[in-house]
Amino acid sequence: MTSFGVGLDPTAASLEETRAAARRADELGLDLIGIQDHPYVPRFLDALLLAGDLLARTERIHVFPDVANLPLRGAPMLAKQAASLDVLSGGRFELGIGAGARSEAIASMGGPERGPGEAIDALAEAIRLIRGFWAGEGTFEGAHYALRSVEPGPPPAHDIGIWLGVYKPRGLRLVGELGDGWVPSSPYAAPEQIPELARRIDEAAVADGRDPRQIRRIYNVIGDVSADELRRWRDELGFDTFLYWPRNDVVSEIERFAREVVPAVG
Repeated sequence: MTSFGVGLDPTAASLEETRAAARRADELGLDLIGIQDHPYVPRFLDALLLAGDLLARTERIHVFPDVANLPLRGAPMLAKQAASLDVLSGGRFELGIGAGARSEAIASMGGPERGPGEAIDALAEAIRLIRGFWAGEGTFEGAHYALRSVEPGPPPAHDIGIWLGVYKPRGLRLVGELGDGWVPSSPYAAPEQIPELARRIDEAAVADGRDPRQIRRIYNVIGDVSADELRRWRDELGFDTFLYWPRNDVVSEIERFAREVVPAVG
């Protein structure tokens, strides 16, 4: 079954429009809201705080950071925050994570300035730590993160998905080995690039004894999109979820997407 959602703008000046769009997406039966996380952008609200605000104003739709900037979040607190948002919303929070783009901007805010390989190593550690934290494990030793006799909690209200926004070979292997989902965006992974990227995920999953079909594939689609395109990307590229990012009249574009495009995808 195909799922559908929307990506919403975290710009502070657009807050009321974003709130209205979230409520309308919920009313129209869409499944998911994504919020980009770039803490170093001055006009952006904090993605996790905005997620909490939107969860409080909706009833059934799920919300996730698309994707959380791991270096500026830190794995232990991200685990705590995700579980808290999930409990507060009755099980409607999911967790998208990225290794962290724009290393200089991250460092300017006090975060670690990691090279690409080091960033993926830290992401792998974070996934293991977060899952352990949710399961009640209070000890973790890694090169980037450590927990020492922590009493973790609260547990999440549901089995939170950990979805990775990655594109390069090591990151894609990590999706296959540890991820619950993959969240590429069309400007960075065009449809014609997807088969090769997905192949790396699938091969890593099989090598690790996992079924690749259990890994969700969520495509961030920017701007106008047709039902024919979404059907083709579902059937030929294997995406099970499409996140539509409107660009102009946000509420009206969401209405069109939900009323015209979604039913036609089938």
